Amino acid sequence: MHTIEVVLAMLVAVVASGYLVRVLPFSLPLPLVQIGLGAVIAGVFNRGHALEPEVFFLLFLPPLLFLDGWRIPKQGLFRDKGAILELAFGLVVFTVIGAGLLIHWMIPVMPLAVCFALAAIVSPTDPVAVGAIAAKAPIPKRLMHILEGESLLNDASGLVCFRFAVAAVMTGTFSLATASLTFVWVAVAGLAVGVAVTLGVSTFQRWLWRRFGEEPGAAMLVNLLIPFAAYLLAEEINASGILAAVAAGISMSYVEMTGRVSGSMRVQRAGVWNMLQFSFNGIMFVLLGEQLPGIVERATTTMNESGHQSAWWLLVYVLVINATLIALRLLWVWLSLRWNLLRAHRRGLERGEAPNWRIVVATSVAGVRGAITLAGVLTLPLFLPDGSPFPARDLVIFLAAAVILCSLVGASVALPQLLKGLQLPADSGERKEEDLARKLSSKAALAGVERMRQQLVLNQNTENVQLYNDAASRVSLLYQRHLDRDNPDVDPEKVNRMEMGYRQLRSAGLNAEREELFRLTRRGVVSDEIARRLIRNLDLLESRKRE
Repeated sequence: MHTIEVVLAMLVAVVASGYLVRVLPFSLPLPLVQIGLGAVIAGVFNRGHALEPEVFFLLFLPPLLFLDGWRIPKQGLFRDKGAILELAFGLVVFTVIGAGLLIHWMIPVMPLAVCFALAAIVSPTDPVAVGAIAAKAPIPKRLMHILEGESLLNDASGLVCFRFAVAAVMTGTFSLATASLTFVWVAVAGLAVGVAVTLGVSTFQRWLWRRFGEEPGAAMLVNLLIPFAAYLLAEEINASGILAAVAAGISMSYVEMTGRVSGSMRVQRAGVWNMLQFSFNGIMFVLLGEQLPGIVERATTTMNESGHQSAWWLLVYVLVINATLIALRLLWVWLSLRWNLLRAHRRGLERGEAPNWRIVVATSVAGVRGAITLAGVLTLPLFLPDGSPFPARDLVIFLAAAVILCSLVGASVALPQLLKGLQLPADSGERKEEDLARKLSSKAALAGVERMRQQLVLNQNTENVQLYNDAASRVSLLYQRHLDRDNPDVDPEKVNRMEMGYRQLRSAGLNAEREELFRLTRRGVVSDEIARRLIRNLDLLESRKRE
C-alpha cells in the first residue's frame, strides 16, 4: 500500500504544481515548482521515496522519449542533422574530457576516473527539461529543433561514457578500442531495434484490423506499449534502450503518414498521450525534488567527516562546474559554427551570415540537465570489488543533482533576457508550405465531393438529385475559400475578413448547439448517451476549426 500512496501523493503534487505556477505572483518554470514540492514532501513531512534507477529508466523514460521522437519536426531534424550530431556526440566527448580534468584539478581527492564519470553523467541534456524551459522562453523555432534533437540523441553517448568511466574505477583499466566498438554497437543496434519494433507492430496491427476489424481501445494500448517493447528489447541485447525508444517514436511519425488510422482514434490517442506526458514529466521532477534533502545531507556529512574542506566549498564546486559546462558548450558551439561556415565557403557555397551572438550564447545556456542525469548517477555502485566504498559516491551524486538545479534556474533566468526583443528574419517557408497544403488538399476535396455527388445522383429521381446537388454546393464552399486566396481578382484582405467572420459565426453556432444540448439533457428531453455523442462531434468540429 505504501507504493500506491506514494504514487497518489506524487500525482496530487503534479496537479497542485499546475495550479500553483499560475497563482504565484512571479513567473517560474513548472519543473522548478515541481522540484520544490518534492523537496517539501521529503524535507518537511519526511515522506521521501527511495528512487530505484532501473525502475525509473524503464517506467518514465521510454514513453516520454518515444513521444518526443514522434512529435519532433522531422524536416528540421534532418535539415540540421550536422549540428545535432556534433552536439549530441562530439560535445559530449569534449565535455567529458574538459570537465573531468577540471574537476580532478579542483577536487584532487576524487580519482580521475570518478571525475570523468561525473562529467559524463552531466554532459547530456534532458529533452523533458529543455521542453519545459522552452515554454517560458521565446526560443527561436529552429534553435528549439536543434536542442530537442540533441537532447534525444546525446543520452546514449553520455551514458556510454559514464558506463566506461565507472568500469575503469571498478577494474582499474580502460580500453579505447573496446569503448569505441561498444559505443557503435549501442547506438546502431538501439536505433535498429526501435525502427524494427515500430514497423513490426504497426504491420501486424494493420493485418489484424483487415481481418477482424479495428478495436480502438486495444489499438491505443498497443501504441502505449511500443516504447516499452523497444526499450526492453534493446536493453536485452546490450544496446541503448533510450535510442531505441527515440527511434521508435520517429518511426511512428512516418507510420502515421500512411493515413491508415481513423481521425477519431487520433483525437483520442492525442488526449491520452498529452495526459501521460504531463503526469510523467511532473512525477519525474517531483521525484528529483524528493531526493534533494537526502542528497544534500549525505554530501555535507561526507565533507565534514573527510576534514579536507568546509561544507561551504560544495557551493564553490557547484558554481565552478556549472560555469565550466557553459563555457565548454559555448566554445564548442562557436568552433562548430566557424567550421561549418568555412567548410561551406570552401565548397563554393554562398557564405551565410553568422547568427547573432545572443543566439550562440542562448544555445550554450539552454543545455539544461534533468532527470536522466539524476537517475544515471544514482546507479553508481556502493562498493568496489575489494569491498571498499566507492570513492566520493555521495559527493558525485550531490554535484550532479546541483548541476541539474543550477542549469534549470540559470536557463529560466538567462534565456528570456538573452532572447528578449531579438529580431529574427521572418521564415516565410513554413507559411508557404501551409498555404500550398491547404490549396492542394482543398482541390482534392472538391474533386472528391464531385465524385461522390455523381455517385449519389446516379439513378435517382429529380427531387433527390437536387438535394444532393445542394449538399455538394454547401460542402464545396468550405474548400473554395482556401482556393480564393490565390485568385488575383480577389482582395486578400477581403478574404481574410470573410475567413474571420466565418470562424466567429461558426464558433457562435457551435457554442449555441452545445448549450442547447446541455439544456435538453438537464430537462431529460434527450438521454445523456446521445448528448455525449453529439457534443463530442461538436468538439471535433471545433478542434478542426482551430487547426
